[in-house]
Amino acid sequence: MTYEEALQYIHGTLKFGSKLGLKNITNLLYFMGNPHKKLKYIHVGGTNGKGSVTSMITSILKQQGYKVGMYTSPYIEEFTERIQINGRNIEEKQLARITQWIQGIIQKMTAQGYAHPTEFEVVTAIAFQYYCEQACDFVVLEVGLGGRFDATNVIDSPLVSVITSIGMDHMAFLGDTIAQIAFEKSGIIKPDNIVVVCPDQHPDAVQVIRRIAQERNARIVIGDKDAIDITSDTLHGIAFNYQNNQYQIGLVGAHQVLNAVTAISTVEVLKKYYDIPISRENMRIGLETVRWPGRLEILSKDPLFIVDGAHNMPAVTVLKKSLIKYLNINEDSVTPRLSAASPSTECRTPDNKISFVIGMMEDKEYEKCIRILAPIADCMIATAPLNKRALPARKLGEVMAKYCDNVLIEEDIEQAVRLGMERVKKGACADRHILCCCGSLHLIGAVRKLFRQNL
Repeated sequence: MTYEEALQYIHGTLKFGSKLGLKNITNLLYFMGNPHKKLKYIHVGGTNGKGSVTSMITSILKQQGYKVGMYTSPYIEEFTERIQINGRNIEEKQLARITQWIQGIIQKMTAQGYAHPTEFEVVTAIAFQYYCEQACDFVVLEVGLGGRFDATNVIDSPLVSVITSIGMDHMAFLGDTIAQIAFEKSGIIKPDNIVVVCPDQHPDAVQVIRRIAQERNARIVIGDKDAIDITSDTLHGIAFNYQNNQYQIGLVGAHQVLNAVTAISTVEVLKKYYDIPISRENMRIGLETVRWPGRLEILSKDPLFIVDGAHNMPAVTVLKKSLIKYLNINEDSVTPRLSAASPSTECRTPDNKISFVIGMMEDKEYEKCIRILAPIADCMIATAPLNKRALPARKLGEVMAKYCDNVLIEEDIEQAVRLGMERVKKGACADRHILCCCGSLHLIGAVRKLFRQNL
């Protein structure tokens, strides 16, 4: 089996749907010899910040000299990004070899009457097998969707469970209140275990997490938000003090400090409760050198072009606050149009001006996201991610037109970005005109690849 054939087989399992539950993955792993039972895990769930926290913990452990597997989803540019060891993607030939082996196992399973695993279950099984073969010291395992019934929750007892910021997303699967979503996310808390919680959490979420932890006799560790002292905060990184220690991260946005504190708290748990050697210096270097693409990432400085994978209301709200803070945006003097029937008012900023290229999935709260960003938009360009669940650009453009006077529609991602770049370069205030691409990570990945190819 070639790498291309492996991807074709994996993506072909999409026809088996997305089924929340652990029965399928449990059966598959049993037929594989239960490779997941031979590894030590840090299990990371939540709504926003999962990827950042996962990468931070991985970077710290790697800096200490451990062999660390990192499992994330979705990928930004290459499928192999989802399965990494010490920052290196799984080799294509390794992915193909393991996929072919698992394909044979699934054929035996289905011949005996077992249900066919879903795509995410197949990929998760591939990751477990790879990390087992490579004898990883630790695996930092990011939850795919929810927590309670996510395929990654098949692991028995992680060293620590981590719950990042919980917000409104995937409501069709997880519930339409913070409390309901927190209940699903808290499914990764294991009996007699330890759970680390992001220090800036919704009170309803904290209440649910505490209740479930108490029911399972699990210890809760929450970082001390009041102990954070940000000493430098720019578009190029943040320096902060936390509990009398100085740290610096290259990721942008004050929310990343909360993610860093969550990662620090997790590492402290590993040191305190498992006697795992991790020096303070390696914690500092691990955070300073961590990279996580597609999060307030600058692709171009002239003109300034920022990409961000904000695709739900909490993430879009953070993106807006960050743009206002770092780019001298004065929202107070902006009067957005609240509906198509309202008097025509230009959605533009008096200082720096932002053109947006946006593409989202159809199952997201895209109109609410557009409404959040419109007050700081000089122009909005609608496009569509490369995914079957993508919202058509025209439909997104119709929503944009309710809130912004200057809307362009371009289904093709490359052409949409070119439109944005041309607008920025030719604008009357080109020296202070900014382009921001946001929405689905499938869109961000495509845009990053275009820039690598010298768009």
